[in-house]
Amino acid sequence: MNGTLFCNKCGAANAASAPFCSRCGAAVNPAVAAPAGTVAVATAGAASGYPAPVGYPVAQAGVGYGGFWIRVVAAIIDFLVVRVVLFPFKALFGLGGLAAGGFGGFHRGLSLPYLIFGGGVLAILTIGASWLYEAFMESSSYQATLGKMAFGMKVTDLYGNRISFARATGRHFAKIISGMILGIGFIMVGFTERKQGLHDMIAGTLVWRT
Repeated sequence: MNGTLFCNKCGAANAASAPFCSRCGAAVNPAVAAPAGTVAVATAGAASGYPAPVGYPVAQAGVGYGGFWIRVVAAIIDFLVVRVVLFPFKALFGLGGLAAGGFGGFHRGLSLPYLIFGGGVLAILTIGASWLYEAFMESSSYQATLGKMAFGMKVTDLYGNRISFARATGRHFAKIISGMILGIGFIMVGFTERKQGLHDMIAGTLVWRT
């Protein structure tokens, strides 16, 4: 059939000008699918077993996945950012608050309850601040926290698209699972093909680095 290309993967008929298969998404016309300097994600998807999205360039020059150690350093930066923001609250509700008033400034019977209350407030603030900071930043137009931005990294879905706040939230709390199994979920970043931790796999996300 003139003007028709058949997909090598599924055999479907496609127009000669179509860069990707309309049925499975595999590249059927590399000359059209991949501009100079890029490799279409359909090719990478077919090789890795992931669904092949259409038309998003994956392997542009100088673009790859964020590796384990660079993400560790980025996480440390983010940890410090959140702690700096929470410092005034720690001074108010933590031991700093007791010291400011002087332990003797409280009724003896109130010192321990204040410390317990302050510890609870700080725990809630820490969890909430970490969640909102990460979820808002990664679902924003920046697609990254400050730590990731410092190293040119972005978080996307498997198709290279900006993720939603809900997906970013799921990714954040999925890190609890990655940590619960002796940190193996995080270590997986260093060994998986797409540098995905367990939390990335659960949330369906990728971390890119330019």
